[in-house]
Amino acid sequence: MEILRIILTIVFIIICIALVAIVLLQEGKSAGLGAISGAAESYWGKNKGRSMEGTLVKITRILVVAFIVIAAILNINRF
Repeated sequence: MEILRIILTIVFIIICIALVAIVLLQEGKSAGLGAISGAAESYWGKNKGRSMEGTLVKITRILVVAFIVIAAILNINRF
């Protein structure tokens, strides 16, 4: 059981580092002057899910779920 805990801890640390890196790679939510000129309604604004930014958001969501699940598992096994 101790080996499983060590493996989960290592995976947890890797997920933490990946989350920090991916969040830092993402752009801010403020649109700036682009929203005033209508740039948000361009092709890139409508197809944001297919762009690199959309991919980063999806990866972030997956990593957050994995982070929460592994954190809960590591906490439950502590008893």
